[in-house]
Amino acid sequence: MPFFLFALALLLAAYSAYPTPPPLSSRLVLNPANDGNAPPANVNTRSFLPKTGLSSHAASITELAGGTIACAWFSGSREGAPDAAVYLSLYRSGQWSTPRQIATPRQTQNDTLRFVRIVGNPVLSADTKGSLRLWYVTSIGGWSASAINHMVSIDNGETWSKAGRLVTAPFFNMSTLVRMPPLLLAGGQFLLPTYHELATHHGEATRLASDGITVLGKNRLPSDRPLLQPSIVSLPEKGELLALLRKGGRAPGLIGADVFLDSESKWTARNPPPIPNPNSSIALLRLNDGRLLLACNPSAAGRYMLCLWMSVDGGSTWREALQVEKSENTGDEFSYPALLQDREGLIHLVYTWKREKIAHRIISPDILQPAG
Repeated sequence: MPFFLFALALLLAAYSAYPTPPPLSSRLVLNPANDGNAPPANVNTRSFLPKTGLSSHAASITELAGGTIACAWFSGSREGAPDAAVYLSLYRSGQWSTPRQIATPRQTQNDTLRFVRIVGNPVLSADTKGSLRLWYVTSIGGWSASAINHMVSIDNGETWSKAGRLVTAPFFNMSTLVRMPPLLLAGGQFLLPTYHELATHHGEATRLASDGITVLGKNRLPSDRPLLQPSIVSLPEKGELLALLRKGGRAPGLIGADVFLDSESKWTARNPPPIPNPNSSIALLRLNDGRLLLACNPSAAGRYMLCLWMSVDGGSTWREALQVEKSENTGDEFSYPALLQDREGLIHLVYTWKREKIAHRIISPDILQPAG
């Protein structure tokens, strides 16, 4: 017990070891707008990515040069199984390519010379130089013993560098996970949303160098309750960043919220939006027109319903804009959404469909009209 308390103290102390990052508003790289033409109207289609195993989960999506869409997820016999691997598929001309394994426990173990039992939660992002970045979670056991690994591809996912492990804490370097994509910063740096699961549950904002692996700073997101998996967007008109988070713990609750005041260079907790969250991942996206789009499971009863919510005032108020999925069976699952607005202005939503496969919806912004 004394050793455990000493180790826990070292872990908690580690969060003060990194300096507070400097103001970010002047260094954020905004998503490129479309060419001025309105996206196709009244689009709301659903398709599925090719099936890769008995269980598929935790998709991530990004747009490559030329308009190709890339999607990564993990798949195997079940979540946390040693046979699970990270897969990648590309969307071109209305079709998804045959998925390829790009990260496995054995490959990661060989690359990093560290024991790896399971992989999970991939995150994709195309950087400012056109390279495709992958961050993903590995563990020696449960997710609370996780670490983040990084790989890069300079040929749109055909080949990848060796995996390297991020050092997110000076001691032990464990229990740091990733789920949502980073904000791109001028100079090629990244602001990567991360979170912690050992002993406490809280979100973090981790600043990385342009190599995608060197940690330059980390800030814990404040909260008086367990929160996980932050999704962060820029509010340039306010000079702020907004983070929304999954409610952790066993009891259902509300989505959490934090705001980064750029002029003060610190995160502060703000009142959560009145949207239920059954301990399930969310996704937040700032559209080209400045509206905020949130994908979530707005029910305390489970993940049987997936909806899009919209805010037109920077996250102060929210209204439901589209019901994506709903099952009469509350045991069904439509979860772990990821959002992207492509260069034509269309919205892409990928998510776990009943843990069996990954669903893909394409939605035009014109059909997203907040109810009421």
